[in-house]
Amino acid sequence: MKPFSESCAQNCDPILAVLRETFADRKQVLEIASGTGQHAVYFGAALPHLTWQTSELPDNHEGIQAWLDEAALSNVLPPVVIDLNDEHWPVGMVDAIFNANTVHIVGWPSVQRMFAGIGRVLAPGGIVCIYGPFNYNGRFTSDSNARFDVWLKNRDPASGVRDFEAVNALAEAQGLRLIDDVEMPVNNRTLIWRRDI
Repeated sequence: MKPFSESCAQNCDPILAVLRETFADRKQVLEIASGTGQHAVYFGAALPHLTWQTSELPDNHEGIQAWLDEAALSNVLPPVVIDLNDEHWPVGMVDAIFNANTVHIVGWPSVQRMFAGIGRVLAPGGIVCIYGPFNYNGRFTSDSNARFDVWLKNRDPASGVRDFEAVNALAEAQGLRLIDDVEMPVNNRTLIWRRDI
């Protein structure tokens, strides 16, 4: 039985609209934390010029593979094991990275290590797209995000909606320059960085 995420089903089209433009000239995408695998098969089918590398913790591989088996896409690769806290990720250099709904779920040290990992595997000129909710100037952008933050912290005190400025500082420390900040439905954003070095 395939795992299913309602939020993935709802946000696929808005994210795809961004990726069609942003990844138009990309070749190899690493998806950090592929979750159920829904995004991978949806974007892989819609963007056949990309080779889409899925990744997750081992417990989630079976579910991702179920989606991949059903879709049978030659350009979407089986998941590799990526733990954000590991210093070695089992992938080569890529020219694009995508991640959705992770930064607010994991603890801040893991967010820091995720960007360090991005710095290790993203090629010069590479693009990073990260989707999720963010605060700006220390403030929530909506009442629903404030409620979501309470829910997250009740579940795990180390989680929570992150400040854009803090996340952008991590990106800049890896030689990434913000090139777009796209407003998305349901008070989310897609942040896009390019590595100039």
